[in-house]
Amino acid sequence: MAVIPALDLHRVPGHVAIVIDDGSHAAGEAALADVVEGGLEIGLRWLTVDAMPAHLWGLPLGEVELLLDLYERLLVDRRDELHGWGVRLRCIGRRDAHLPRRLVRVIEETETLTAANHGMTLTLAVDYDGRAEVADAVAAMTSAVRAGTLLPGAIDEDEVVAHLYAPDLPDPDLLVHTGGDWRTASFLVWQSAYSEFVFSDTRWPDFRRADLFDAVAEFQRRERRFGAIDPT
Repeated sequence: MAVIPALDLHRVPGHVAIVIDDGSHAAGEAALADVVEGGLEIGLRWLTVDAMPAHLWGLPLGEVELLLDLYERLLVDRRDELHGWGVRLRCIGRRDAHLPRRLVRVIEETETLTAANHGMTLTLAVDYDGRAEVADAVAAMTSAVRAGTLLPGAIDEDEVVAHLYAPDLPDPDLLVHTGGDWRTASFLVWQSAYSEFVFSDTRWPDFRRADLFDAVAEFQRRERRFGAIDPT
């Protein structure tokens, strides 16, 4: 599918984050592959998807196991293809609490395989919660203060970012929520403070590059002020 004519390829957001609508996390492998390929087509450098939010641990055990198997198969089946596209793939979230060791091993193998790629960084948030990420950063800084390696007066925004799961992850310029849901779902809480939000009615299993292009086109119609007052 061609890039939509209204898209200005010189003003593509550097980082797009996608929140998957409820009930769609167990589907959408085709959606992910097509969105990644579409992102590469328009020169997108960073793409982050909330693959498995931490709140999904509250689902029945059978559904949780289905999700875990899904993402293990996705990584195993797709990583060579993504590697061939020049995609650097990594995961953020807590790895030492709920995730099976087998899945953690597959994640680490995939990250190692694609670590040197420069085409796009695809970040999958697995067992991830944005508030937990901030809490973990605060806990890490508190431990550093107690150990004497960090002065309390040295704690600023840059120090907080340095203790997030992926300190090099840029703030998303555009955050897309699929399925008609109008909320952030505790996704990238710190990083999305000044993101532009687009809410798509398309559910994640049906989401394709055309929907990504529509969201980017909407982003390009806006004037970003990062909280500043419009002088006019």
